[in-house]
Amino acid sequence: MSNLKGKNVIVTGASGGIGNSIIKKLYQNEANILASGTRLDKLNELKDKFENIKTLKFDISQSDKIDEFVENASKELGGNLDCIVNNAGVTQDNLAIRMSLEEWQKVININLTSTFLMCKSAIKKMLKNKFGKIVNITSVVGHTGNLGQANYTASKAGIIAMSKSLAIEYAKKNININCISPGFIKTAMTDKLDDKFKEAIISKIPSARLGDPHDIANAVLFLCSNQSDYINGETLHINGGLYMA
Repeated sequence: MSNLKGKNVIVTGASGGIGNSIIKKLYQNEANILASGTRLDKLNELKDKFENIKTLKFDISQSDKIDEFVENASKELGGNLDCIVNNAGVTQDNLAIRMSLEEWQKVININLTSTFLMCKSAIKKMLKNKFGKIVNITSVVGHTGNLGQANYTASKAGIIAMSKSLAIEYAKKNININCISPGFIKTAMTDKLDDKFKEAIISKIPSARLGDPHDIANAVLFLCSNQSDYINGETLHINGGLYMA
């Protein structure tokens, strides 16, 4: 059974549906958690719900402040950093010929560049401990492509390749770097989809249903635990069979 008792974990993008489920699962397994997001009200809800959880409001688009954020988050947790879950990200959809350079750069900068900088800062902390786990949340569309999401799919595919490179560089330092690639997960965002569109998506999924946020949280727990110590540079696909690598 996975147990993270005494492990210090940072989770970004903690205010969304998947982020909430990740927090809950890690909390149930006794991790020391620092939850980060852009919505203070949602972070306060997490503090009210989970005893002793730490929170810091932070927007990962502030790339010049990422080192400071990781340092402050680690101090809140007691100094050491064992795991980081990079879950934060954005979309800015448009057809390619209509996509502005600003729309392209915003998604690439936040989803890919800021995730790289979060990994870089975390690795610096983990090297001192000679241990660490990094879990980067990507997306099935980073493998398949998707209409109107050239920027988003490129950013998610980039995270996968970047994670493999980082895994090669730091495997000997006892740092594991892996990805989780969710398919279509039931969240507030998918709840807003038109019923016909939702049915069209589900018709393509062999499991014939949307995933649940706890499906992602279970995988995060596994990759943060010592049960995954010999797994490095991999992508765990959680999509009900929609895409099979």
